[in-house]
Amino acid sequence: MIDVGSFRARTCQGVSRRTFLRAGFAAPFALAAGQGTLTAAEAPKAKSVLLVWLGGGPSHLDLFDPKPKAPAEYRGPFTTIATRSPGIRFTELLPKLAARSHKFSLIRSNVNFHDGHREAGSIALTGASEAATIYPPNIGSIVARQRGHEGLPRFISLARGPVGDGVGPIQGYGGGTWGRGYDPFMIGCTEKGQLEIPSLKLASGLTPTRLADRRYLLGELDRIGRDADSGRYEVWDHLRQRAHALLTSPEGVAALDLSREPAASRAAYGQTSFGQSCLLGRRLVEAGVPYVQVNWSRFVEVYYPFADYGWDTHADNFGLISEWHGPLLDRVFSTLLDDLETRGLLATTLVICMGEFGRTPRINEIGSRDHWHPCYFSLWAGGGVQPGRTIGESDARGEHPVSDPITPAMVGTTVLELTGINSATRAELRVLAGGRVIHELL
Repeated sequence: MIDVGSFRARTCQGVSRRTFLRAGFAAPFALAAGQGTLTAAEAPKAKSVLLVWLGGGPSHLDLFDPKPKAPAEYRGPFTTIATRSPGIRFTELLPKLAARSHKFSLIRSNVNFHDGHREAGSIALTGASEAATIYPPNIGSIVARQRGHEGLPRFISLARGPVGDGVGPIQGYGGGTWGRGYDPFMIGCTEKGQLEIPSLKLASGLTPTRLADRRYLLGELDRIGRDADSGRYEVWDHLRQRAHALLTSPEGVAALDLSREPAASRAAYGQTSFGQSCLLGRRLVEAGVPYVQVNWSRFVEVYYPFADYGWDTHADNFGLISEWHGPLLDRVFSTLLDDLETRGLLATTLVICMGEFGRTPRINEIGSRDHWHPCYFSLWAGGGVQPGRTIGESDARGEHPVSDPITPAMVGTTVLELTGINSATRAELRVLAGGRVIHELL
């Protein structure tokens, strides 16, 4: 049984009807008809990418780039601790990750070009050079296009919907200039591991009872096949078809059903939406999904149905980060790294942890921190990355890089390079054609 939103749906093992496979699996790519799928010329170092997106802007000074010698109005209240990397210190909030610093590399000189969540998030997720009305495709959309369309969705974003802010969702979360056919497949995951699939809620006439009725579902699949044969294929939204395909394929059922995971494993990740989402992300990577984005989320739907305010800590940065954010990130991300390594997946999975920007080094008038895009951090592990390295350095107050800044285009270019999408293919696709690889990571 798989929890889907607030209801439980039976799985349909063994569904293999030709009409369903033709309609269900071909649907996500109907909009791309005639464009073709290019094959990367080089074997990828990373078979999958797992992006842990800390939406809202985590404070670099209070986590991975502390400044204990800075004036009091900059340094914050946390002490620092040694890591496994000589000379590198984290704050006291990250003891587990400090003990595992040899498993990942840290960049301390990321930069963005805007201080708004929507704009900066769109720039960071696409590698754009500036804020725009329409953005290029998300890095995940590019990887998904190059990896074909067999089996599970190629790009899955673990959230109830596109992340954003109080104004609306970010623009760079999906296909962008390529169109909605390249958007990620959205799956929400609660703290109990129950799944919510937004595209199912859009299906006309679909109720929990009907979805649980095997005979009704099989009848619908037959109808879809007839519609496809009669030329009415386009009336059935491709996202809904992907949802049905996912829930009625054996590999989809196996990957999504967290009840199949040992109790000790689920407990290690913790009973939070973020923890269970990271566990689900590992299962999806293990099932062969090329690009998975895990979005930090904490009860934001109570206030903003379309937003993720998890790390937007304007009013109580130090309280939230010490009582909730820091310990949760430390526990879950360290568990994820250990889990991937134990299962032999880390070497072939590129893991990145970052947000759209950092927070102001100078503490504001209410004793907190605001948006800061000129300097922030990212963590990189697996998939061709050399672990235990520290790339870039910020100045004495954490305000600006003192070495070469790492731009969103460089982040995107490095991800594509490690997934086998080389410069020739990028030029042919017209994406990040002039981007530079972060060679220090490799």
